[in-house]
Amino acid sequence: MRKIAIIDYGMGNLRSVSKAVELCGGDVDIISDADSIKNYNSIILPGVGAFEPAIKILNQKGIDIAIKEHIKNKKMFLGICLGFQLLFSESYEDGLHKGLNIVEGSVEKFVPKQNEKLIIPHMGWNKIFISKTNNTVKEMYNNIKDESYVYFVHSYYCKPTNKEYIATTTNHSIDFCSSIAKENVWGCQFHPEKSSEIGLQLLKNFVSKCEVSNGSN
Repeated sequence: MRKIAIIDYGMGNLRSVSKAVELCGGDVDIISDADSIKNYNSIILPGVGAFEPAIKILNQKGIDIAIKEHIKNKKMFLGICLGFQLLFSESYEDGLHKGLNIVEGSVEKFVPKQNEKLIIPHMGWNKIFISKTNNTVKEMYNNIKDESYVYFVHSYYCKPTNKEYIATTTNHSIDFCSSIAKENVWGCQFHPEKSSEIGLQLLKNFVSKCEVSNGSN
């Protein structure tokens, strides 16, 4: 079993994520303090809700610094939904707020085109179009077919500055970045824990990259 920590900062769907990771062969610990992060070679940052209160909690608890150190040490990281958005430099959700700046870029709101009836939030099943730009993308989407359907719930989308990190795109009025792969950092706007076999395969791919860690019991 590969030890994986899921960060609890009060804004995550912990139960569904932890159960899905366990189904994929991971041994899950739920942690809520910055000091514990250093005990793990692999962490997951889930999230549901608004950007501003989430980043404030991470900053207040020192989890932001611990995450950056974890990633700097080339340990595996997966951000899901809001946990994916927090990786970026800034968000325009309810004002302008600084993010973790692990991935340069912004989080922006879907805006309908003229005379367009755009449903916001973007919610439900939609296709992912897999990029072929780097080996990390291939590892992240191993045994997953292009144009597979995954499950989304969000009103804001991520816009990375460096397009090479885009692992998949999805169309909702525009083609937006629905996941990134940057060396040891994976992130997805969709919910793999709610995306049936496709989501479980992505989590299996993540677990397979995770080294065994002593963690905390």
